[in-house]
Amino acid sequence: MNAQPTVAPRRTWTSLGKTRLSDALRVVVLTAGAIVALIPVLWTLLGAFKSPTELAARPPTFLPDSWALTNFTEALTRFDFTTYLRNSVVVTIAATAITLAINSMAAYALAKYNFRGKTFLFVLTLATIMIPLQVILIPVYQVVAGLGLVNTLWGMIIPAAATPTGVFLLRQYMLSIPDELIEAARVDGSGEFRTFLRIVLPLCTPALAVVAIFSVMWRWNDFLWPLIVAQSSDVYTLPVALARFNAEETVPFNLILAMSVVSIVPVVIIYLFFQRQIATGIANTGGK
Repeated sequence: MNAQPTVAPRRTWTSLGKTRLSDALRVVVLTAGAIVALIPVLWTLLGAFKSPTELAARPPTFLPDSWALTNFTEALTRFDFTTYLRNSVVVTIAATAITLAINSMAAYALAKYNFRGKTFLFVLTLATIMIPLQVILIPVYQVVAGLGLVNTLWGMIIPAAATPTGVFLLRQYMLSIPDELIEAARVDGSGEFRTFLRIVLPLCTPALAVVAIFSVMWRWNDFLWPLIVAQSSDVYTLPVALARFNAEETVPFNLILAMSVVSIVPVVIIYLFFQRQIATGIANTGGK
């Protein structure tokens, strides 16, 4: 007998209506959450174009009466903005480069080498994620002070170079690289370091991009550790400088908002250009 073809059951109007209602509610909830999250950012952006009188007005106004572009020019000329910007750029780039180097080598060892205590070392690395910075702040400061790196840019760069999150992401991605590929390179006479540079790292480009983007955002916005290490204005980063200026009563708040907007522009640009790489890299890493 010929088998009867199976026909997929048609969705009833009731089930279709429930699905559309569920999708509509999901969109409404997510949109409302996005608006609530963006209100402080939008308020800062609009406040950067207001005059001190408008910022002090009660009830507060949402849109500025006149868009004061002079807030940005005055903020850039009144303060040593170029020095703070240069310090932030140097710390961010150097810390990101060192982070990628250390994390990738540690992840390669945990993913492709077999040695005693490997699992324990990996679990110990992950356990450090749960340790707040405040707990190890004093010991880290003592180490940095002993090395003579207080009030230097290197004192901000080195302590945050190795991150357990970066090791975890890269290790999970490297597990997907076939061991046969690495063994073939060794048979062909390639050294361990050359195999790591020429074969493993190019295959881990998506994961490296995710770790690099995260590192840039973390280092650029880092405040607590640079605040402790920096003891003179010539090594201030942008977040520290903004906090110092905000504590001074003589600095108009509109200039503080203008500098805040300028400081967050690089992070926003990086995220907008690389948001697809962030989502793809995390999805691929999580599935390995």
